[in-house]
Amino acid sequence: MERMQQIVGRARAAFNSGRSRPLEFRIQQLKALERMVQEKEKDILAALKADLNKCGHNAYSHEILGVLGELALTMEKLPSWAAPQPVKKNLLTMRDEAYIGYEPLGVVLVIGAWNYPFVLVMQPLIGAIAAGNAVVVKPSEVSENTARLVAELLPQYLDKDLYPVVTGGVPETTELLAQRFDHILYTGNTAVGKIVMAAAAKHLTPVTLELGGKSPCYIDKDCDLAVACRRITWGKYMNCGQTCIAPDYILCDPSIQSKVVENIKTTLKEFYGEDVKSSPDYERIINKRHFKRVLGLLEGQKIAHGGETDEASCFIAPTILTDVSPESKVMEEEIFGPVLPIVTVKSVEEAIEFINRREKPLALYVFSNNKQLIKRVISETSSGGVTGNDVIMHFFLSTLPFGGVGHSGMGAYHGRHSFETFSHRRACLIKDLKMESTNKMRYPPGSQKKVDWAKFFLLKRFNKARIGLFVLALLGVVAAVMIKSHQSVLKRKALLVVLAVQRLGWPSGW
Repeated sequence: MERMQQIVGRARAAFNSGRSRPLEFRIQQLKALERMVQEKEKDILAALKADLNKCGHNAYSHEILGVLGELALTMEKLPSWAAPQPVKKNLLTMRDEAYIGYEPLGVVLVIGAWNYPFVLVMQPLIGAIAAGNAVVVKPSEVSENTARLVAELLPQYLDKDLYPVVTGGVPETTELLAQRFDHILYTGNTAVGKIVMAAAAKHLTPVTLELGGKSPCYIDKDCDLAVACRRITWGKYMNCGQTCIAPDYILCDPSIQSKVVENIKTTLKEFYGEDVKSSPDYERIINKRHFKRVLGLLEGQKIAHGGETDEASCFIAPTILTDVSPESKVMEEEIFGPVLPIVTVKSVEEAIEFINRREKPLALYVFSNNKQLIKRVISETSSGGVTGNDVIMHFFLSTLPFGGVGHSGMGAYHGRHSFETFSHRRACLIKDLKMESTNKMRYPPGSQKKVDWAKFFLLKRFNKARIGLFVLALLGVVAAVMIKSHQSVLKRKALLVVLAVQRLGWPSGW
């Protein structure tokens, strides 16, 4: 416990020194992180290979490319993101300065996941640094090679006190969660998410929880099945099914179930060849405990394809289950493996009802030639994110927030959303000490006249035509005052002002 107190204490002292706040420093640290990824690419790829059997090009595209893209975007946009954001003002504050200022939260904790052990630590870290925070990084101990590498590399490139790395398992994480943080971002399962949230609640620490759930995939009969199944196969079986937003199960009409199976089988052969086990593009289950868990989900199921396993290498072949009962074990928990159940439904209404009876998922997928049907499913369901006619791709668009809802999590990040997650949006109003008479209506003693004026200033809404009339009337008064000798003109202009004021509903006096 004392060690964790010291780590967090040093990070807080470094944050309180103010050195993480200047934009120049933040960008400098982000550039150093970019240099680390570029210079240590081979080491990162080797660690990912050792943990998940990721081949070089898969590891690069799944993990490194996303980190480099996030860094490039953040460094380019940070000055505009961090700039004060002016807001609209009312009549009472027209002369004042009003804006939203973005300030760092303080010392934040990022707890990564083992399934994408590099990108799921680095992307939130980028957002937290960009927002000016100190960050304690806790990579997952399950992907031990990547965790060890992150702990070795970050201190070589980043400020050691502001961005410490803590390694270890449950005891270390438990001690870490006992410390006070200003924000915690956790990626992982729901059970641990509840533990994180309970620990954070003791300090009133806000959390971002990126959890999971059973992400449904509905296939409409009016659909190009070959294209749909190719995209589903890619998203389901990449990383050996260990992706939090992978399609967890398929919902489709009984009449197309066999066609879906055949199209997926054809695509699997196209992707991985005749012998999946020897394909360099097919990963492995992370460890034997998860291997046995996924294997247990196959018990009593009708296997339409796959099912081959090898415990020694944690290999489970891409597997398809048909005629799956909604009450079966495989439909109770997130699969997080290369097993794809197919549940038949007779209509889109039944599919929507099926989805809504369960916890809100992290992602939802719909395939159909009918865009109105896709939008209907979106409008009548709830999920963290949704992609129509594809899977997973919403994750790669940095302008979209990535996060869950309900049981699948809370909060979001990616791109500007990461910066805002780790920032406090501070309401700022700056006035001067002049024109004190305008404040008369808010000072005691009160009166109905003051209430009328307050209602006018705070509740009145003007359309352009009425404002234009009022401006013309004012111009008329100015002109009339300048031509003092023409008394009749002055009277006419004054009358115009009175009429305009009456139409605007301006109170007649205090």
